[in-house]
Amino acid sequence: MGSRIYKYGNKIRMKNLYLASKNKGKIEEYKKLLAGVNCKLLLQPESLEVEEDGLTFRDNAIKKASEVSRKTNNFSIADDSGICIEALGGKPGIYSSRYAENDQKRIERVLRELDGVQNRSAFFIANICICSPNGEVIIESEAKCHGNIILNPRGKSGFGYDPIFEESSTRLTFAEMNNDIKDSCSHRGKALKKIIPDLIEIFS
Repeated sequence: MGSRIYKYGNKIRMKNLYLASKNKGKIEEYKKLLAGVNCKLLLQPESLEVEEDGLTFRDNAIKKASEVSRKTNNFSIADDSGICIEALGGKPGIYSSRYAENDQKRIERVLRELDGVQNRSAFFIANICICSPNGEVIIESEAKCHGNIILNPRGKSGFGYDPIFEESSTRLTFAEMNNDIKDSCSHRGKALKKIIPDLIEIFS
C-alpha cells in the first residue's frame, strides 16, 4: 500500500496538528520529519485515552486519529506501528507496545523468545492516518523497514525495540543511527515522506 489522499473540500489554514500519542520520543521524531509543513505539532491531551482495540495497524491508526481530531476539533495524525518477527509468527505485531510493561522488558521478552532461533528476520511497519477536525479520514500511508533481530542490544538512541533491530541495508540498529539515516530508512520516515506533499497542500 502506498499513500492515499481523500477529497476534503477546500484547503484550510490550520496551525495545529495533534499527534495521537503521548510518546514524547515519537513527537520529537515527527517534528523533524514534518519540519517543512506549516503546522504546530502537539501531543494529544493527557486526559484523552484511546483504546487500541483494532485487529490491524490500520484499524488502530484510524481510531486514534479520528478520536483525537474530534475531541480537539483539529487535524490529527496517528500511526500504529510495530515490529513483526517471522519466527514468532508475526508477533508482537499490533501488540508491540503492550508486549511487556516497558521498553527494556519488551526487548528482554523478544530476546528470550528467540533464544536459540536462527531465523531472526523481522520488519517494522507503520500505518499513518490523518483525520480532519470532524474525524474524517483524509490521508493514509503505509511503509515497512526490513531487518533482523540481533542477539544483544546495540546503540543508545531511539526507543522501543530500536536497540535490537538491525536494518538490512546499513547493518545498523535503529539505536545506532543518526537522525538523518533513520529518517531515510525507517518505516515511519518512509510512510511520512509519501504524504508530505499532501500535508503541505492541506496546511498551506
